[in-house]
Amino acid sequence: MPVVSAQAVVPVDPDTAFAVSQTSGDIRRRWDPFISEQRFLDGADAAGKGVRTYTRQRLGFAMVSHYVSYAPPTNVGMVMERGPWFFEKLGGGWRFTPAPDGDGTLAVWKYNFSCRPRWLAPVAEWIGERVLGYEIRRRIAGFARGCEDDAVLAAVRER
Repeated sequence: MPVVSAQAVVPVDPDTAFAVSQTSGDIRRRWDPFISEQRFLDGADAAGKGVRTYTRQRLGFAMVSHYVSYAPPTNVGMVMERGPWFFEKLGGGWRFTPAPDGDGTLAVWKYNFSCRPRWLAPVAEWIGERVLGYEIRRRIAGFARGCEDDAVLAAVRER
């Protein structure tokens, strides 16, 4: 199963970095270039283990996923329940630890996936590693900008 990952050191503590990563609505779209729409399902109004979400990617692909782990301020994990036809499985985890030099937070985001149909998987997964890798690097760069955005940080402090 292919794995793609990206990392960034952001100039905020792990609590704040985690909180930025879990923003929603307009604040989320301020920093996250991947999504055009995201919402909680089943009446949930906040993230948590077992909570389901709907996400529409900027190019129109949509997915329903659920949190399999939610441990502020260190990590969060999700798995896809339903999504684009070419993904057989997709899961991701975001981890937040103090930066090695003690200044800020090291954010590491990893995703694993498999593609279908099986006969096409070798080619689709090779392409997927590149496309999803690009998207993850772009997304974590947006997250890093969000960790320096006064409006995003103010929204996180208001929680």
